[in-house]
Amino acid sequence: MSPAMVPADPFDLVIFGGTGDLALRKLLPALLHRFADGQILPGTRIIGVARDEGLDADGYRQRVRESLKHAAGPELLDGFLPLLDYRALDVRRESGWDDVTQLILAAGERVRVFYLATAPDIFVPICERLRDCGLNGPSSRVVIEKPIGTDLASAARINDAVGHCFNELQTYRIDHYLGKETVQNLTALRFANALFEPIWKAEHIDHVQITVAETVGVEGRAPYYDRAGAMRDMIQNHLLQLLCLVAMEPPASFSADAIRDEKLKVLRALKPITSINASLMSVRGQYRAGAVNGQAVPGYPDELGGSSRTETFVALKAEVANWRWAGVPFYLRTGKRMPERVSEIVVTFRPVPHSIFEGVTGPITPNRLVMRLQPDESVTLWLTNKVPGPGGLRLRHVPLDMSFAEAFSGMRHVDAYERLLMDVVRGNPMLFMRRDEVEAAWVWADQILAAWGGSEDPPKPYTAGSWGPSAAVALIERDGRTWSDHVE
Repeated sequence: MSPAMVPADPFDLVIFGGTGDLALRKLLPALLHRFADGQILPGTRIIGVARDEGLDADGYRQRVRESLKHAAGPELLDGFLPLLDYRALDVRRESGWDDVTQLILAAGERVRVFYLATAPDIFVPICERLRDCGLNGPSSRVVIEKPIGTDLASAARINDAVGHCFNELQTYRIDHYLGKETVQNLTALRFANALFEPIWKAEHIDHVQITVAETVGVEGRAPYYDRAGAMRDMIQNHLLQLLCLVAMEPPASFSADAIRDEKLKVLRALKPITSINASLMSVRGQYRAGAVNGQAVPGYPDELGGSSRTETFVALKAEVANWRWAGVPFYLRTGKRMPERVSEIVVTFRPVPHSIFEGVTGPITPNRLVMRLQPDESVTLWLTNKVPGPGGLRLRHVPLDMSFAEAFSGMRHVDAYERLLMDVVRGNPMLFMRRDEVEAAWVWADQILAAWGGSEDPPKPYTAGSWGPSAAVALIERDGRTWSDHVE
């Protein structure tokens, strides 16, 4: 049995927001698959907590069965569902907490994970209640979903308040992007292959692009999204974490704090984007009515029910001010209602210093390393090769690729939450954000938000189904480069 499949001792996982979309669509399916693979043993308890007083434990199990019926057969569900329990609780009220506390303490001393799959404004009240009920012992852990605050000040307040209830080693700030297979593979690609690390620097890399594009709009999240926008929802956490993994120095060891120390250095080395240079280094947009995947879709103001200055698209030119990356731009881009759902990192290397083929075939396309996070995880190295056959020398840019589905055929694709949940149970914080990381990211993001807030210019409109406003194209093309969706 591989180390990854070693069973965990029976534990308690309490999901606040146990009837919500995150619990039913991500957390419980992830736990089901870990149970199917033998990592979760009988005796483990998964306790859903929500405000629905019309639901009891049997009703909760039935709701979960209905939600998971397409993910597993009846026999597997019959084994998994007895692990589930449920308690109705309004976390802001006194009543109900004694019942929840007694249920949790009845199992005795064991690992207890409290997953806050709730609105951010009740993170602190829940943690304070758990502390007051004596449920924050040394074997307890709390998992906090992003967003953690809306700026540096609010993030610090949340971190301070949670820190009075659970210490830093007990606090797991989750970003599911860090659990994705290709993101994990990025560390291995860089530090387990002599091929890449010697050229992973400004002398050999021309620029880096990180794109996280979504075809969906705000769906049912309009009230939250209009307060957050793409900068707070995606850039400050997901994209900056990816940037850190690309740009960090080799850690001294493969340990949680060694890796997180190096990521923190990258965040602190980011050049500020302020009101002085924001117009040159950033673009914010907002989608209008258009078509995605052949279907007509409304614009953001139509979905929201009124006008708004909230951005649904952001493009940035970031720079890491250190010796390794001096002069190398990192182009970050994220948006809703894009032509396709894709998350990828593209590292473009510098052209060959002198082409002996210039008079024969024309310019040579620079090599690129493309790491696709979704929808189809893969790593592709684009190389220039001779086209076979007679008729003179012809060169073509061709991919040397590794599709995870093909290279590891027969293995089930593991969802990020499966890995992350088991890491919390085992007490491994490597893939979770430390407090200083979160706050360093806010220091940089706050300056951009302040620059936008001080500008009278609204977000630039773009048609749903496009790659964002034309200004985003100008952002990269005035540097003589182009976005990766426009090149082979």
